[in-house]
Amino acid sequence: MFIRSVLLALMAAPASAQVEFDSPQGGWRYSAGEAAGFRQQVNYPAASVNAAGHGKMARIKGRINGHAKNEPAKLVANGIPMPLSLDESGRFERPYAFGAGSNGIEIRSGRMHRRVQFYDAYADKPQSRLRVVLSWDSDGTDLDLHVISPDGAHVFYGDRVAANGGALDVDVTTGFGPEIYASVAPPVGVYHVYVNYYGRGGDDQQVTTAQVAIVTQEGTLSEKRQIVQVPLRNPGELTLIKSFSYP
Repeated sequence: MFIRSVLLALMAAPASAQVEFDSPQGGWRYSAGEAAGFRQQVNYPAASVNAAGHGKMARIKGRINGHAKNEPAKLVANGIPMPLSLDESGRFERPYAFGAGSNGIEIRSGRMHRRVQFYDAYADKPQSRLRVVLSWDSDGTDLDLHVISPDGAHVFYGDRVAANGGALDVDVTTGFGPEIYASVAPPVGVYHVYVNYYGRGGDDQQVTTAQVAIVTQEGTLSEKRQIVQVPLRNPGELTLIKSFSYP
């Protein structure tokens, strides 16, 4: 009886085949000449990210069959977890600036999951040496990522590209994120990461938990990764999440 129950549960569980990838594809590739970048076009209100202007090799694209509506799935890109927005049919598409060498992508939705591993042999590809990823756990909520670099440059939704090359990809205004700051040649020194709880619809007293992932020297033997979670309650507050030194 016990074995039969286990078999029935396994048969009823969603399979990884229900997560479908159009891109990236697993295996070897060479992305020279592909359009890719850290910045995205913004169309307000920004309910999701925008993949326009990015080549196929710089996109994460596919579909999740049977995913619950009005809930984000989870994307894990090279070990960095972040929400993944879906349309009503369960499709997803977002740009991502992959580096040279080995890259791994995993999509999770409840008990469904699928992973793709690929190797980009384009050795001269611009590589993110600092990446800061903001996401949060509530819909209808606007959190904003602010990054201040050692040279005083302040990158946020109002000034998304700094003279030093650091850039914010998009300003997500309607919940979950992610908002990603990246730099291929970060100035050396102390960085400050702030999150502004800009506002939300409905209950202003609901706590929203911000998650900030900081990755340095991504894709190298010196890679370091840290994740900080901070609860935010009051719309309008600007909170220092983390100060850190690079390198």
